Amino acid sequence: MLTRRHIRVKVLQSLYSYYKCNDQELEKLERSLIYSMEQMQDLYLLMLHLLVETRDFAQEYLKRSQKKHLATDQEKNPSLNFINNRIIEIIASNAVFLKKIKNKKLNHWKDNDEYIAILFKSLKGQKWYSKYLSLQETDLETDREFVLNFYKEVIAPNEKIYDFLEDNRLSWLDDFPLVNTLIVKMLAKLSPKNQGTMMLPDLYKHSDDRDFALELLRNVVLNDESLYSEIEGKTPNWDKERIADLDMIILKMGIAEFLFFPSIPVRATINEYLEVSKEYSTPKSSIFINGILDQLVKDFNASEKINKIGRGLR
Repeated sequence: MLTRRHIRVKVLQSLYSYYKCNDQELEKLERSLIYSMEQMQDLYLLMLHLLVETRDFAQEYLKRSQKKHLATDQEKNPSLNFINNRIIEIIASNAVFLKKIKNKKLNHWKDNDEYIAILFKSLKGQKWYSKYLSLQETDLETDREFVLNFYKEVIAPNEKIYDFLEDNRLSWLDDFPLVNTLIVKMLAKLSPKNQGTMMLPDLYKHSDDRDFALELLRNVVLNDESLYSEIEGKTPNWDKERIADLDMIILKMGIAEFLFFPSIPVRATINEYLEVSKEYSTPKSSIFINGILDQLVKDFNASEKINKIGRGLR
């Protein structure tokens, strides 16, 4: 689930908080980082649960409509295509998913059902929703197409949902695009046969990703002065106070990867931090960071400070 770039962003956020708060407790910082990464999985579960909660809301809506004194023929005999959607039912009946929702106490939508009402109202306004309800029969692929439309066109872009997530946990905003992409990819392939492996991906894509995050954090914190000394002198037109805080942290993280992570190619490190800087720092940061890191790589290679394992890693 977590990509290496997203892990780097999580480490960057933790380090930024560390330097701003002047918190010297490394153990506490490590726990905070792990918690931040684990919250991404909670967001994934919450967003997936929206499909089920909206389906259940629609079912209750139909029941109330049928009981109206002057119910129309359509209200008396409504289409059940949405209620019986096979893809949503796979999710709703998955025991592992339901257990995670319960154990993590992810009852956000039960406690804030007005957001479900907002989604259902938006859904009813979609032309493809009416077309889907008008079908006499549906199959797994028809149901899948509907769910993908529902998620991509109603849930993911909904500003009220975005505001709700921002109010509940600020770090979720950085996770939101990646989680949405993961869910859409999963829904495109989900079936009764593969739900056990497809529906709930592991938080870490590789077994050493958690260790990578913690080691990167520790290496920057514990080697702060020496990492800064590598930068000093490489920025003749910039003193320490003029370098953006995020840029300084990104540079330290890049240097730490050069020196302490022998299996990561230097070009991969540079490319990753250039992308991170484009998204999280100033407009000109990527040019500045690229220039400094490129120069440092040349100097480190000349002084044999870089000791990468494997061919082509320099």
